[in-house]
Order: sequence, then structure tokens, then C-alpha cells
Amino acid sequence: MKKALVALLMGAVLSLAVAEVRAADKITGTWSWTQQRRGGAEPAADAPVRKNTLKLKADGEKLTGTLTAPMGGRGGGAAAAPTPVEISDGKVKGDEISFSVKREVNGNPIVMKYSGKVDGDKITGKIEMPARGDREAVSRDWTAAREAAEKAPEKK
Repeated sequence: MKKALVALLMGAVLSLAVAEVRAADKITGTWSWTQQRRGGAEPAADAPVRKNTLKLKADGEKLTGTLTAPMGGRGGGAAAAPTPVEISDGKVKGDEISFSVKREVNGNPIVMKYSGKVDGDKITGKIEMPARGDREAVSRDWTAAREAAEKAPEKK
């Protein structure tokens, strides 16, 4: 009886570990998307594409990584070269992820909160940006795709 109980418990623990590894594999990787202009309007034909690159690593319920995104370039100013910024408060719960990114805009810190759901090679979610000056808080949709080099091969 004891051996059967121990075997059953070991099987359950192994199943949980395998499920955790599979969840981490689903999330860990490089994801990218292009950024729409303020107000959700599509960029003009001659506007440069603003690519965001998110590198994630899931370890159980912990999520770490970096976001490389263009900053600036609005109001006639030149955009600064994109530099990776560490994500913080990263969490994984099943296929749901959330994290924050702290940046500096015009000398003021700003924290953007990302949430999303991973479905295969796609993440869809929301970006929450706090109110700033005379601007109200903004919520924007985002959809990222896994970089082609990291996509799982299709089954035939």
C-alpha cells in the first residue's frame, strides 16, 4: 500500500514538473510586434516601422526578460536608438503572463504594465500606461508573434 501511494505521489509530482516545463517552453523565447502611432491610427506609408522585441524566460511562475522598443521621435524629435530594458514583476499563471517596464520619458519615470495570453506562437494582451501631466491613462492592445527562427515546426 505504501509503495503504491509513494508511486502515485511521485507520478503526480513528475506530471506537475512536466507541465511546468511545457508552460515555460510555450513562453520562453523572442517575440516581436510593430507599434501603432498614438491614437491607434495606422502609420503613414512613409513613417518608419517601430518594431518592439520582447525576450522572455519563464521559470515556473516567474517571468524575466527584456523589452527593446523605440522611444521618442514624436513631435519632430529624433527617436533614440532602441535599448533593451529589463522587465520587472514578471508572472506566469498557466498561459497568462504579466510584467512591467519602467522607462524615463522627458526626465520622468513611467511604468507601463503589460498583460497577455500565450496561444501557440502568439501573445495577445493589453498595455496599461498611467496618466501623465494632462494626459489620461491609456490602455492599448498588443499582439506579438514568436520570432520565426524559434517557431515550433508544423506537424505534417
